Amino acid sequence: MKIYEAYELAVRTGMSADPRPDSEVRKVLDDARETYEKLPEDRKELFDPERLWNPYSDCRFSVMADEAREMEAERMMWGIDIGSAEVLLADRLRERGEKVSALVAHHPIGTARTCFPEVMWMQTDMYYEAGVPINVSEGLMRGRMDEVLRGVMGSNYNQGADAARILGIPLFNVHSPADNMVQRYMTEMFEESEPRTLKDLVDRLYKEPEFRMAARYNSPPKIMVGCKDGRCGRIVCKMTGGTSGPKEIYEKFAQAGVGTVVGMHFPESHLEEARKNNVNIVISGHMSSDSLGVNLICDVWEREGIDVLPCSGFTRFSRN
Repeated sequence: MKIYEAYELAVRTGMSADPRPDSEVRKVLDDARETYEKLPEDRKELFDPERLWNPYSDCRFSVMADEAREMEAERMMWGIDIGSAEVLLADRLRERGEKVSALVAHHPIGTARTCFPEVMWMQTDMYYEAGVPINVSEGLMRGRMDEVLRGVMGSNYNQGADAARILGIPLFNVHSPADNMVQRYMTEMFEESEPRTLKDLVDRLYKEPEFRMAARYNSPPKIMVGCKDGRCGRIVCKMTGGTSGPKEIYEKFAQAGVGTVVGMHFPESHLEEARKNNVNIVISGHMSSDSLGVNLICDVWEREGIDVLPCSGFTRFSRN
């Protein structure tokens, strides 16, 4: 399999686990094509062609995409965050004779960095599925998306990508597709295990190797709002959708009958709102949850004969 084909496979694997209805995913692509067709000719050459088939703005092939269509995907070096240091590490490994076909980041880098807040819109459908009216969900999300967009506009988005380009190492990232995978996995996990209390919920997380490994590094799952003997009620997993949504959503969750929210991480303002509204909060862990989603993508690659070298916070566990 070629490197770019492996990238496409990762994206399409994540699409199969998208929490939105298929019609909403298709609308993202249809809107992109409509935007492209309306552009003046001198702007069409600047349009990002990945938007026509890839519905995730936070997932892009940033360096050597054309060359990657002809290069074999033998061994990918995948990290949660990839910067100049990881690029130099990959180059050093190559100097020592080790195979590194491409660098893969989880978090957005390069072409994916400044536009990644666009994927936050998928949270509106997730909240709707949890019982929040869609008009309320959309109204709350618009302001939060604008806030996150302003926060990334000034970032040095190509720092790591430039290093990869100079050293001739293909680089891409897979964010929402991997997060979609852990979102579905954990939702189905809790639906099957039906934890009664928050302690039961945390105990179930400890059965997964990613969370056990994180606990060895003093980063275990934690109950942040609620007590271990408190009942979970209805559980909602928040693993995908770019980054944290609006803090006002916890009042709407309580009104919709949600008892517990499980997520990778939460800002302090979210914890305060959850306490006000008696919604339990459990942090599963950032690196561990990201690793679980990435592992589910890597399992698909593994079945295609692609090896993965984990780095930068990613812990590899195969479920094949």
